[in-house]
Amino acid sequence: MLMQLRENAQRPAQRLRLRKRWIAWLLIAAWGGLGAWHTIKPLPPGTNVYAVAEADEAVFLYDLTYRSPQGRMVREQRIFDEVMRIVDEARSFIVADFFLLNDLMGFADAVHRPLSRELANRLTARKAQNPELAILLVTDPINDVYGGAPSALLQELRTAGLDVIVTDLEPLRDSNPLYSAFWRMFVQWWGNSPPGGWLPNPFASDGSEITLRSWLALLNFKANHRKVIIADRADGALVGLVASANPHDASSAHSNVALRFEGELAEHALASEMAIARYSGWRDHIYAANSREPSADPTAARAQQTKLAFITEEAVRDHLLDALACTRNGDLIRIALFYLSDRRVIEALLDAAARGVAVQLILDPNRDAFGLEKDGIPNRPVANELTTRSDGAVAVRWYRTHGEQFHTKLALATCGDRLIASLGSANFTRRNLGGYNLEANVAVDAPADSALARDMTAYFERLWNNEDGVEYTAPFGAWQDESRARYWRYRLMEWSGLSTF
Repeated sequence: MLMQLRENAQRPAQRLRLRKRWIAWLLIAAWGGLGAWHTIKPLPPGTNVYAVAEADEAVFLYDLTYRSPQGRMVREQRIFDEVMRIVDEARSFIVADFFLLNDLMGFADAVHRPLSRELANRLTARKAQNPELAILLVTDPINDVYGGAPSALLQELRTAGLDVIVTDLEPLRDSNPLYSAFWRMFVQWWGNSPPGGWLPNPFASDGSEITLRSWLALLNFKANHRKVIIADRADGALVGLVASANPHDASSAHSNVALRFEGELAEHALASEMAIARYSGWRDHIYAANSREPSADPTAARAQQTKLAFITEEAVRDHLLDALACTRNGDLIRIALFYLSDRRVIEALLDAAARGVAVQLILDPNRDAFGLEKDGIPNRPVANELTTRSDGAVAVRWYRTHGEQFHTKLALATCGDRLIASLGSANFTRRNLGGYNLEANVAVDAPADSALARDMTAYFERLWNNEDGVEYTAPFGAWQDESRARYWRYRLMEWSGLSTF
């Protein structure tokens, strides 16, 4: 009888333990399924674009910060001067998409150029001058710290009559499923609001505070990372610019690259940007007239031998891998880059070097981050791997930064008598090339002796050879890092997505 009473008393406890076990397994299954699906799901409209166009006109631009032989800091800046010109010449519309558009400085203590205010003033002035001018600005939620610190600058633009769209990141894939599955299950439903913040703002050093929800959103590590502007001119031409540069005050001294173009390529960029704005809540439309017919003069005929493509997200990696694979013994690969960590790109570079292709890399040493000092991940461990595994056939030099970043994203591959290039917003990392961030690049396929090809190769050679007595770049040994601990930390961060690169 006593035994029976004990068994009867134990049954509810056993059922409770069993129920908890099943709930735990269901949660684990839901976590894993959600994480897996959001890592591989289809991308939203306007993404993964590979749109080829004949080159009407294309101009290579760059910003460069360096120390002169006399010790003076020099900042050559062309990119945002061209952006402002596009704004000033716009006839009926401007569409711009910039990842960072704010004056937040992090822990940096100096502003070279107040780019966010400069661009905002230019856009509002054009709108006031021509109220019929349609202006669509797409940006990333990082600028209002994911809803935890509303941007006064963006609100000012809205008040001036601009359509300001903060990108909806939820339809994008998750690069770090271990965390993002938790976020989707338990956190995203909370929303966000500015009041009640009690945690430090990582983008400001003024003591301002943000909510826990802002920090939890930040840890998703996903972004609309594009840097694009498109407009029409009075002569009927569509003009566009794709860059690695942001209108961000703390980034204003960074070294960057851009390509300005006209014609059909701008139409492709426009269509992609409007699709992103629409799935993020925009309900209007930009009515762009057909771009003008290309000129038939002999110089333009020569330019027609150059093909451009607007490439985004995974298409950037596909194009890059194809360009590297086309090289043969005697060809040359030259890459200037802020972040290099994607394993498929690394293996492709090693394969090219094994074929007798000369491989030259100019990398940022990954030490400067808006007033903070980083430890060189991922570039230093990756550079050591490339030089070691290739027995020195892959040559690396480091750009000499002075608190700013070598923020360039440029790849050049000579394939016989052609130059194949890619430049824009995408770093060569899993997050940037795997369809997790929104990215936009321009691909170039041009005769190696064309003006555009010569401009891009001259830029690289200037830095590689330290021309004019300027020490732009340092030898590999200056930042060589043989630490196995840092190498495997980079590999874990790249594989898991639990990183900012």
